Amino acid sequence: MAAAASRDYPTTPELGQRRSRRRSRPARHHPAGPGSVESVGAASNPLLNFEGKTVVLTGTSSGMGAEALKRFIDAAAEVHSLDIAVPELAGGAGAAAATGAGAGMARRHHPHRTDLGDRLSIDRTVDELPDRVHVVVNCAGIPNGGRFSSEQVMRVNWLGLRHLTECLLDRMGDGGAVVHVASTAGRDWPSRTAELGELMAASTFDDGLAWVAANPEICGDGYVFSKQAVQFYTLWRSVQLLPRGIRMNSVCPGITDTSIIADFRNGMGDEIIDQAQAIVGRMAEPWEMAPAMLFLADNASASYINGVNLNIDRGTNAARLTEQSDPEHIWGPAVG
Repeated sequence: MAAAASRDYPTTPELGQRRSRRRSRPARHHPAGPGSVESVGAASNPLLNFEGKTVVLTGTSSGMGAEALKRFIDAAAEVHSLDIAVPELAGGAGAAAATGAGAGMARRHHPHRTDLGDRLSIDRTVDELPDRVHVVVNCAGIPNGGRFSSEQVMRVNWLGLRHLTECLLDRMGDGGAVVHVASTAGRDWPSRTAELGELMAASTFDDGLAWVAANPEICGDGYVFSKQAVQFYTLWRSVQLLPRGIRMNSVCPGITDTSIIADFRNGMGDEIIDQAQAIVGRMAEPWEMAPAMLFLADNASASYINGVNLNIDRGTNAARLTEQSDPEHIWGPAVG
């Protein structure tokens, strides 16, 4: 197992002060190398088949992460799950089975008790992980709503996510994929590029923690700003990883009926939750997020998809952007 090194991540200047410089220059074509057609493989490669692939997956004890864990194991992946609670597999993954296919699935699951808000805990787990990693999927996250402080939310949702990802990038080669679970709550990140540029420049876990402590008015309760950071990081880092053939994307769930929905009602207010639900008719279920994670993680399916924050919200954002967010406009007058 490779040891975790101290991390000094790439930094960025203040984005609001940069100007693009466009010059006429010949188009460049890179026929071979990382991310090339030759390296991706044949168009006939089987889709969503993770046999022989090592997947590092966080936040697996419940909700979207638990659903993703079952899906990846069903897809023949070797999964290392990271969570403060060790997940118990059931259903399709059959981890409890002692013999047969279920036992094989159980052998492909390697749980690691990890506090994703603690750098030392992450580093200890990184030391235990294989030297070669093909996919990283960051599902771990905690809500606003009062149970957790702003610092705790930023630690798990942003600082730990980035630290783990950056520690593992050197173990990923051409064809690697990183998928984050962000949120539609982070959709207004373009209005915060100056602050997000500063946050990216706080280039270690400890520097980021100091930045959070020094900027409580920007972080707020931690949730929205952490998800803005994940969306921005996805776009920003995905470009830098192009020469290495590693793709980075995120999924941005809308209102989802998980065990922490009560926290979100406390943190965002019933009106926002109920309005989002009314626009599209219902909340999402956690299992509806997992297939998109597998799709984005699969190089055979999504080799040309990079730097995308994929909304999974049944059209909530589309309704807002096109000024059609009145539920009666969509569904007709309420009955009863």
